[in-house]
Amino acid sequence: MSPTVLSVGLEEGPAGILERNARTFPAKAAIIHPDGHQAGGAVRYGELTYGELQDRVERLAAGFHRAGITRGTRTILMTPPGPDLFAIAFALFRIGAIPVVVDPGMGVKRMLHCYRTVGAEAFIGPPIAHVVRVLGRRTFRGVRTRITLGRRWFWGGETLERLGDGPRAEDLPRPSGDDLLMIAFTTGSTGPAKGVKYTQRMTAPMVRQMLALHDRDRDAVSLVTLPVYGILDLLCGSTLVLAPLSPAKVANARPELLTEALTRFKVTSMIASPALLRVLGRYLTQHRTTLPELRFVASGGAPVPPDVVDTVRGVLSEKAELHVTYGATEALPISSIESAEVLLETAALSASGAGTCVGRPLEGVTARIIQVSDAPLARWDPELAVPEGEVGEIVLAGESVSPGYYADPVADAQHKIREETGDGTTRLWHRTGDLGYLDASGRLWFCGRRTQRVRTADGDLYTVQCEGVFNAHPAVRRTALVGVGEPAAQRPVVCVETEPGAGDVEWRQLVSELRHLAAGQPVTQGLGEFLRHPAFPVDIRHNAKIGREQLARWATRRLASGGAAATRRVRALRAIPLLGWAYVAAGPALPADQPVLRALWWVDVFLSVVVHAAQIPRALPRGRAAGYSGAATVGLTMLYGATWWRTLPPATAPVRHESPGAS
Repeated sequence: MSPTVLSVGLEEGPAGILERNARTFPAKAAIIHPDGHQAGGAVRYGELTYGELQDRVERLAAGFHRAGITRGTRTILMTPPGPDLFAIAFALFRIGAIPVVVDPGMGVKRMLHCYRTVGAEAFIGPPIAHVVRVLGRRTFRGVRTRITLGRRWFWGGETLERLGDGPRAEDLPRPSGDDLLMIAFTTGSTGPAKGVKYTQRMTAPMVRQMLALHDRDRDAVSLVTLPVYGILDLLCGSTLVLAPLSPAKVANARPELLTEALTRFKVTSMIASPALLRVLGRYLTQHRTTLPELRFVASGGAPVPPDVVDTVRGVLSEKAELHVTYGATEALPISSIESAEVLLETAALSASGAGTCVGRPLEGVTARIIQVSDAPLARWDPELAVPEGEVGEIVLAGESVSPGYYADPVADAQHKIREETGDGTTRLWHRTGDLGYLDASGRLWFCGRRTQRVRTADGDLYTVQCEGVFNAHPAVRRTALVGVGEPAAQRPVVCVETEPGAGDVEWRQLVSELRHLAAGQPVTQGLGEFLRHPAFPVDIRHNAKIGREQLARWATRRLASGGAAATRRVRALRAIPLLGWAYVAAGPALPADQPVLRALWWVDVFLSVVVHAAQIPRALPRGRAAGYSGAATVGLTMLYGATWWRTLPPATAPVRHESPGAS
């Protein structure tokens, strides 16, 4: 690895590290980004060097300072992925302002709740974002500085273009290590989104861990599918290529465009969710395409299925590494395991109910396992620790672990434990809310979320442990263990999403085989209730974490309404709109001298077209929660109307704690 990259002043904040990189290799490409389309639909790309990026950062920092954004100013950043996003972020880091980052894919209501809790003082975003701000006056009443990316309309304030064209100011004060760097909200995929505090001092260990994990050198080129990793790439001195996709819809990415970017720019590393790797790996396999330049791939966001690991491993060169990583918004990254160890050892253990191995904690991260408890734990007690191999809650400590949540003492009390060390200092432990254990070789195994464990009269069942047994069946895409009823007396139910093409006969045979699998493993003995689900609700950011709370409500309704009998009733009801569409299609053949038939045809057109179309706004959030794309939801709603979308789980989930999963 290049010594230049390893000595870029890792004890500085991110703005200082970027500045040193720009001085060291000013002509090197920093950001390669989609910039429209060429004739024929090919993606056109633009490029920004480190020197150009640093110049823009300094000009924007000076402009922001003149506009009233200074050290400690909480600044909402609603910028789409692109060069402006990184230039603005580093300019805010430079002056010690605090970017507030919220995933727009979580929906407007949740997003506004996040901004309301922060009490932001400045707002940077495109015109459509400012329209949201103007309409949400109560949420943004503390905003006094408004900056528009693009054309400014009636709301006043500055434009980014004008601020970026202004003079540099070399004498701007720099933030200290204890200053807040950023407030990044968790996605809220399994509960309320929380504002995670990052300090300037956390930058150094995060960069060190990235360098060690990725084995980077000066020539590294990284494909970025999540913007936060782009910031780390720039700190590592890499060239980052922004992937041609929407970060909120990675499962809908076009694999041919990703493949073109990977080959065109000779990408050497990428980080992606399991959902994206599944799509990309399948495409590369079908088209017999290899990626000889790609030498490092990391996946996270949720447990990565062994079949996805196997598929992606098959399209990489022998020298390339494929890592399954584990992390959280509050601690990034935590641990990692290479694909060879997964395929040769841990995948088989997962199929027998061991959980999912997420590797060994990285240097600088300490992991412990404590007794499972839903109560806050203010102080560390040695009796909290459980023996090696026993499942408990994973807790973490280290320089890269967030010190807490912004303006949320309840979340701090629930997730932080203070330990008085022997040298008079205090060590802070973060409770991940994840259940797992450490094995004899120091590997960390993930067994599920604490809040999602199924609490039966005979004891607790851990979701990922049990699901691994059933997920090993080739006809199963994924499963989800949920509990129906009150805690400590819950009825365990396994929801099953099958591979395409399985009919009723195949489903009945599959249930018999799944029961046989359950009887063969200690962790699943006694599980015998299986419900088939069309498409699991998943998280927004990674399209991989399963919404088990929503599935639990769906299973409760299914069991209460009779299960298979309810399915038959649904099918009978769906035959009605299908008959209606058949009558619409028969319209041209209706006799012209039958006014009653013609009148009925117009009524049918109104019901099938207008009434069904009017239901689309109500159907979209339910479809999205159940894992359907917008186009699929529109199509199925137009075809079946309420007989389809009303059978889906509700779009909202009960209030629970955020699942960090794997990052």
